[in-house]
Amino acid sequence: MNSSRRNFLRLVPYAAALSGTSRLARAEAYPARPVRLTVGFPAGGVVDTLARLIGQWLWEHLGQPFVVDNRPGAGGNIATESVVRAPPDGHTLLMVNIPHAINPALYDKLAFNFIRDIAPVAGIMRSPGLMVVNPSMAARTVPQFVAYVRANPGKVNMASGGNGTTGHVFGELFKFMTGVDMVHVPYRGGAAAVTDLIGGQVQVYFGPVSETIAHVSVGKLRPLAVTTAERMEVLADVPAMAEFIPGYEASGWHGVGAPAGTSRQIVEALNAEINAALADPKVKARLVDLGGSVLRGSGAEFGKLIADETEKWAKVVKFAGLKPE
Repeated sequence: MNSSRRNFLRLVPYAAALSGTSRLARAEAYPARPVRLTVGFPAGGVVDTLARLIGQWLWEHLGQPFVVDNRPGAGGNIATESVVRAPPDGHTLLMVNIPHAINPALYDKLAFNFIRDIAPVAGIMRSPGLMVVNPSMAARTVPQFVAYVRANPGKVNMASGGNGTTGHVFGELFKFMTGVDMVHVPYRGGAAAVTDLIGGQVQVYFGPVSETIAHVSVGKLRPLAVTTAERMEVLADVPAMAEFIPGYEASGWHGVGAPAGTSRQIVEALNAEINAALADPKVKARLVDLGGSVLRGSGAEFGKLIADETEKWAKVVKFAGLKPE
């Protein structure tokens, strides 16, 4: 056998291996088909808007459509269960938000364990709430409000968008940390609660900035505090709740999760692309328009936030004796 033939035969296995590696790389290309981005709330809300904003970016940068799939009901549990049951291949994702940290304590029996069954991919946005009162109320500061409620126990009505909703637990945390006695009045959605607050049927509401800021700007509602440890840039004159109640912090947050078992490579690729989106000035400006700020970081950091929030809201749910409607 001549030397050239021997050299050729030695190279054949390497060529075959390289060919196999190339095929494997093509087979594992992500995404290989359209991705379903599952939202546990109706179209048109903040969660849906964020899903479409991030989904459009991912489509443009990863080359496959990211299709928003709205599956409302049971505080997001219906959507979550559908994702938990999906193959962990990165082609079914979940919009994750604060109800996912509240629901484990609120619902007695869930068909999943969120922290075990959903892998955190990336945060997107953090959104403070706003404590607002009807302008007819004499209280103009949080300390004055607390003093008024203590002098009138059980006579101040606290509206919310429903039992166990974000605004409800924000208000219950306020009650827990101040010891005041307010009557909870649940509505079917924040819009109805705000309407009655403006009308004077209820006196106070803890809700997303996006729901109330327009009414604040025209004097129909009076803001007492943002529900965070620090002030908001767009509401710089409104104090943070922590200025009066040390340790109080309550804010909404949003991100993306995937079924547990999704490969680290896919999770990291999605995390990198979402963080790139959050660095884009146009995306950042849109988040500000929605009443929030960028929540960048690793999947592990987002997972820690979810775990910490789950522990915090479990204490509030237990304190208030909350049950789903």
